[in-house]
Amino acid sequence: MMDRKIEKKKWTLRKIVGLAGVGLFVCFSAYGFWRDSGVARLNVEIEKLTVSQVERGPFVEFIPVRGAVLPGKTVYLDALEGGQVAEVLSEEGRMTEKGDAILRLTNADLQLQVMNQETPLEEQLDRLRNARLELEQNLLKSRQDLMGLDFQLQQKRRRFEKYSSLSEDDLVAVMPRADFEQMKDDYEYHGRLWEIKLETHRQDSVLAHLRIEQQEGSVARTQRNVEVVRQRLDNLILRAPIAGQLTVLNAEIGESKGRGERLGQIDVLDRFKVRAAIDEFYIARIQKGQRGRFDLAGAAYELAIDKVYPEVRDGRFEIDLEFAGEPPEGIRRGQTLQIRLELGDLEEALLLARGGFYQKTGGNWVYVLDEEGGRAIKRAVRIGRQNTRVFEVLEGLEPGERVITSSYDNFGDMDVLVLK
Repeated sequence: MMDRKIEKKKWTLRKIVGLAGVGLFVCFSAYGFWRDSGVARLNVEIEKLTVSQVERGPFVEFIPVRGAVLPGKTVYLDALEGGQVAEVLSEEGRMTEKGDAILRLTNADLQLQVMNQETPLEEQLDRLRNARLELEQNLLKSRQDLMGLDFQLQQKRRRFEKYSSLSEDDLVAVMPRADFEQMKDDYEYHGRLWEIKLETHRQDSVLAHLRIEQQEGSVARTQRNVEVVRQRLDNLILRAPIAGQLTVLNAEIGESKGRGERLGQIDVLDRFKVRAAIDEFYIARIQKGQRGRFDLAGAAYELAIDKVYPEVRDGRFEIDLEFAGEPPEGIRRGQTLQIRLELGDLEEALLLARGGFYQKTGGNWVYVLDEEGGRAIKRAVRIGRQNTRVFEVLEGLEPGERVITSSYDNFGDMDVLVLK
């Protein structure tokens, strides 16, 4: 019986498995080469990056604003009359009451001018008073004359009535008829004379009262002119128009101050306001009543816009804000506050934390980490509104995705970042 030669198998299981592994490696390598061909990559250390997660949450748009604390009311002190500072009666920082003297000016020319104006005014006032007295005296004399005529008329009437009641025979026995007729004519004459005198007195009285009223008006006007002239001298003493703190006083003894020159100011410290300057870009979105918030000494405070100044200077406009509640304790004039001024209402939005990437990309693209976290791929996005903490994402990102939000200055224009 002959032995049969056993032939070796060319394709063993081990060989097949090995060849399959090599093939897969070649395929994956080829796919990777094809996938990354033409793609710029850069190796970066992940520890040096800031990675933020895209989240959906409440969003309110606000802008950072720096405001200065000012008194709720300020009254400026201007020189009503020019002169030389003769005496300073108060000092900066002192509390004043209404009417308190602050400083005194002297003006020799004004004093002489006032004297020259005051003398003829006083003379005119005396003439007006004398004229009024003369009118009253004339009116009194007219009344006395009327009373005397009325007395004579009463006597003549009683005498005439006495004799006219007699019979013709009795009358003839007492006096001649001609005398009686003369008596009657005299009585009637005095009656008509009394009526004329009464009407004249009435007209004179009306005219006299009108003239007296006119004279009184002239006297009152002249007195006011005298008071105005004297007030110019009183204006050389600068007095506090309201109670408050004298925060500014620009006057030294011997200085010359012109009429209308600003000498100081008084602040009312029972309340405060905040004045802030805002970029003109936001002028159409700022309205009275909008809210702002700031933190101070560990507590949060709220403000509301009270006034918007429409004038734009150097690309900025100003607003005044009032405290919505009690102001912080110990707050002072001139103190600076960092305010978050709201531009809209609270609403739900897709949010991405702020970071240095925005300076490089302008919010047009970001580096998004893949699921494994080994690479960050450049992706186009669209950023909407923003505040000091987050951006509103409009397109290009989904909740839960991770984004590099630190600066991109060292990445150039790389499409892919390989994270190590």
